[in-house]
This record gives sequence, structure tokens and C-alpha cells, in this order.
Amino acid sequence: MSTQRTPHWERALVTGASAGIGEAFARRLAAEGTALVLVARDKQRLQALADELEAANAVEVEVLAADLADPDGAAAVAERISAKPTIDLMVNNAGIGSKGEFADLPLDGELRLVDVNISALMRLTQVAIGQMTRRGAGNVINVSSMSGLQPVPSMATYGATKAFVNSFTDALHEETRGTGVTITAVMPGFVRTEFQERTGNPDGFPPVPKLMWLTPEQIASDALDAARKGRADCVPGRGYRLASVLMGVTPRSVLRRFSGATAKYH
Repeated sequence: MSTQRTPHWERALVTGASAGIGEAFARRLAAEGTALVLVARDKQRLQALADELEAANAVEVEVLAADLADPDGAAAVAERISAKPTIDLMVNNAGIGSKGEFADLPLDGELRLVDVNISALMRLTQVAIGQMTRRGAGNVINVSSMSGLQPVPSMATYGATKAFVNSFTDALHEETRGTGVTITAVMPGFVRTEFQERTGNPDGFPPVPKLMWLTPEQIASDALDAARKGRADCVPGRGYRLASVLMGVTPRSVLRRFSGATAKYH
């Protein structure tokens, strides 16, 4: 079966589309003429974005308000992936984080984080690649994080979920090899979004030099380029790509101690 890469997507589904990286994906794809299904919890915010994109780009934009921490919400999105019109690009961008010592954080919040970052992503990915492999074409993008490449004290659960996403995506990339379907993990570093505020502890993050901040638009652009090329992973930003290489050859014990010392220093 042909493994030719899709040069253009007819319709994409983007989760976490109401702001940040998800919104950047939506804007970029709409500008390219791709019809969209936008998923997030805030229906009003989604609808405003959908109306804007339809007017500016003459593309069809569906809105699906769903909480991916809720099994019913995730099931509704999975049902849409299985329905017509067909989805040929799936962007699993929705994700949440928390900041603080694990022993002090509410367990329900940490489990909700796992529900969104892992359970919902697994459910939607399985449905998407099932549909795509039957057609012999399609692409999945899983938005992960550089945090998945190392232990992250004070964000232990978040980092662990992203490590799962990286490993899961790598494995599925090999499982789908030769089917016409590819799956790509995108691992950003620091990005100017609402993420820090939504952890509930924005002051708990260390100061970050301006040069280390990436824009959502850069993440979306690099991710879509990587998916078109059928790559298994994408680390946006030259500095972060170098850091990912260094992290790959650094002993895990050193990474762990360095991360722990950095967290305690702040």
C-alpha cells in the first residue's frame, strides 16, 4: 500500500482549540483551506473563533464543546471522528497541568490530569488511526512536551503523562508504518500560552529568558511540517532540538538530580 504523504488535509479535528497552540493550529489550517472540527470546553469561545475563521477563509468549521476529562465528553469526540465528513488530520492538543509538590496537590486534580493527557488522547487516537488505516491515509499529531524527556519535580504527574505520550506515539508510529498513516509527537519547550495560569500556580515557575519562549504559531507550523513529512517526532526551536539531543545522552541520574536541584532552587 502506498505511503505517499498527504500534501493537504481536507478536514482536521483539533482538541484544545479555543486558545494557545490549539488555536494556532486552527488558524494555520483554516488559512490553508482545511475544514475544521474544533473541540474545547468553552463553547462560546470556540464559536467566536469558528465564526472568525469561516468569514476569513471561506472554510467550514464545526464546533464541538466537550470536556475530555469526562468519559462522555471524550466519547462524543470519538463519535465525531468515526462519523462523516471524514477526518484526515487528528490533532490531540488538549492538555492540562499542575504545579506543586505531589504530596500536597489534590489527588482528584492529578487524576483529572491523567484523564485528559492520557486516557482521552488514547481513546481519540485509537479511533482516528482505526478510521485512517481502513482508508489507507491520514495523520495524527500528539502535542507532548520537552517535559516528557526528563523527570519534572513539582510537575511530576504532568511530566509523566508527557513521557507516556512520547513513548505511545513512537510505538504507534512503528505500528502504522506502511499503512499510509503516520503519527507524530510534538515536544515544545516554553510557549507563550495560558498554560502557566491554568496550572493554578503561575508564580511557581522559574524565570525564563526571553530567548527560550516560543510562539504557538511556531509550534503549529513546525508540527504540521513534520506531519506532512511523516516524521515520528518534532522538537520546535533550534535550541530545544539541541537540548533534546543532550538530554538523550545524559545519564538519567544526572537529569534527575539536575531537575530536582532546579526545582528546589526556585
